[in-house]
Amino acid sequence: MENIDALAAAPPPQAATALRYDWSACEVEALLALPFADLMFRAQTAHRRHFDASRVQMSTLLSIKTGGCPEDCAYCPQSARYDTGVVADSPMPLDAVLAEARRARDAGATRYCMGAAWRSPKDRDLDAVVPMVAGVKALGLETCATLGMLSRPQAARLADAGLDYYNHNLDTSEAFYGRIITTRTYRDRLETLAHVRDAGIRVCCGGIVGLGESRRDRADMIATLASLPSHPESVPINMLVQVEGTPLNGVEALDPFEFVRTVAAARITMPRSVVRLSAGREQMSDEMQALAFLAGANSIFVGPELLTTPNPARERDAALFDRLGIRPMET
Repeated sequence: MENIDALAAAPPPQAATALRYDWSACEVEALLALPFADLMFRAQTAHRRHFDASRVQMSTLLSIKTGGCPEDCAYCPQSARYDTGVVADSPMPLDAVLAEARRARDAGATRYCMGAAWRSPKDRDLDAVVPMVAGVKALGLETCATLGMLSRPQAARLADAGLDYYNHNLDTSEAFYGRIITTRTYRDRLETLAHVRDAGIRVCCGGIVGLGESRRDRADMIATLASLPSHPESVPINMLVQVEGTPLNGVEALDPFEFVRTVAAARITMPRSVVRLSAGREQMSDEMQALAFLAGANSIFVGPELLTTPNPARERDAALFDRLGIRPMET
């Protein structure tokens, strides 16, 4: 096995501009082990090579079909297996989805993400989703959806409707995965990503930290993402939001610095990707969020909710952006 201390001590190549698709978990673990200031320097160097460090992209996420999911994801309040107070409902009507999209656009969002609590949508479910995608696209917003596992024909259908991004997270490492989810495999997730990519849809794929995983698991997840044939264009890094009734409620909270280190590792290994500071921001201090932006995060979700969990108020985000000199990213 590679020596982590030796890898961590190695200086960054001065001309490391080419993208890599062969990251090992040991190499990423070495990044995570760097002294914090050194890690931030490397992340900032990678970030500034490809982005304006004072710009952050803003997305809005809407649950178009909430609750009743048959999966057993241990973190998810929408699973029908857990008593979390989330009530299953039918898909939202088209007019309501488009009205919410207009509000998001007028509030500064440039990407609109639609999520449905399905294990995998049936073809008749897409009959409702396709007009939503087309309608949101017509409003001048980038479109994104997260609907569960997709077949190849379903991905092609969404692409034809104008879908720009599809979100399908790996969640964690392959080794830790079975302790979090048993109703679908890691290979299932990778297969959906391949279908999305083959359809010409851009990939939004990241994970959740704070599930009780080890640093090695976080390194392995980042290495898997950074070793895909093409890096995801969008990489959400979520902090677990603990919900009463789910198996992970009460798990030991992750050290905030470890979260920031994970963001930095994503930025270094996938330097051209947008790295999104996603779930868990409501529980983060302004200082923790500022460090995450320093580590290379350059996207957030705005709006009161992320599917079923709380998100910071727009006023708090606006005040933080003002204090940090951050401006919205233009598409």
